[in-house]
Amino acid sequence: MLRIRHEVDGGPELLFAEEADVPAAGAGELLVRVEAVGVTLPTVRKVREASEPVPLGGEVAGAVVATGPGVTGFTAGERVTGLCFADAYAEYAVLNTAMTSRIPAGADAVEAVALVRSGLVARGAYEAGRVEPGESVLVTAAASAVGTLALQYAKAGGAGRVVAAVSSADKADFVRGLGADEVVLYGDADWGGPYDVILDGVGGDLLGPAVRALATGGRLVAFSSGGGTVQAYELLVRGASLIGFQMRAVATGKPELYARWLRELWQLRAAGTLRTVVHEEIPLAEATRAHALIEQRRNLGKVVLVP
Repeated sequence: MLRIRHEVDGGPELLFAEEADVPAAGAGELLVRVEAVGVTLPTVRKVREASEPVPLGGEVAGAVVATGPGVTGFTAGERVTGLCFADAYAEYAVLNTAMTSRIPAGADAVEAVALVRSGLVARGAYEAGRVEPGESVLVTAAASAVGTLALQYAKAGGAGRVVAAVSSADKADFVRGLGADEVVLYGDADWGGPYDVILDGVGGDLLGPAVRALATGGRLVAFSSGGGTVQAYELLVRGASLIGFQMRAVATGKPELYARWLRELWQLRAAGTLRTVVHEEIPLAEATRAHALIEQRRNLGKVVLVP
């Protein structure tokens, strides 16, 4: 099979294609013939910052070829989507059943990788922010796959003012089309606050201005892989809260909640409340170009690799 591998440090230009053996499904795992791979920001960042080879993880959708020992509830031939933590960029991938779900009839693989993980993260971050009807919400990385869905969750949830923060003005019309009432740029001196809730998918140097844009009693939900440092004093003077959110903790620690959110996600998609946006479908062999799109913040929505 074709597989993309990262061998040494240096960034996305050092991803390369190779022929590899088809893997086997272990205990609690599924072997899937891949139809689409969603490229995630955490993987892109790991590749850029790596000093040693990085396992290429991502969202995978496709058909079950084989089930590993002890697997129940899945059978060969079913179409599924899930998060793969290593060797996702391949024609066949192994998924853990705890992070895998079926794709409903009528939905395709590209839509599944654009919706499921990003939608669950957006939903979880929104829930963590405890947004009350009428409150103001700022979404950073608003043009990303998660950001586009977070904007829509905020509008559907009754937020009084939804503001999108993006890297460049050429994304303004795009995020307004997804429900943003206003748009601010990261480089603006004033982010238009104060905000009751900020959903932050960027982290790093943007954490400082994000905290300063919080209202008294505001909540900042950090769900990115970008890290960053917050001065406790900045929270104290606002009586504000910083909340960390990770989807994997919900999937493994609260499986019933995870399953409910997943059902509701597809229902909202079917009802037209949530709309997925795919920036581009890129051949698997061109994974380097997919990473570059995200690194350069040029994508509007999800970047998908197609074997």
